[in-house]
Amino acid sequence: MHLDPILLPRYDNDDPPFGREPFHRMRAELTERFGGVTAYLRAASGAWKERGGDVEPGQIAIVEVMDDALDRAGWSACRTDLERHFRQDQLVVRALPAERR
Repeated sequence: MHLDPILLPRYDNDDPPFGREPFHRMRAELTERFGGVTAYLRAASGAWKERGGDVEPGQIAIVEVMDDALDRAGWSACRTDLERHFRQDQLVVRALPAERR
């Protein structure tokens, strides 16, 4: 079993905050695919280094799903869809071993 956290931006690259629609769509798609989703939509602080070396602050939402087997091809397609929906060059999707207790 895996716990899969997905880090999503709260703001578009052009600075306006994303409305509710992309998050509702993402929640529906992940619920359909994995049977459930946990979303921490209140923003967490983040920072990253741009290609030019400048550090950019940002706010993220964290979304988690659990899956029985790691489907790398499926996650690659899912990440690509999320990158398109949230207009990002790259999103972070992690797969962590997990146990249900």
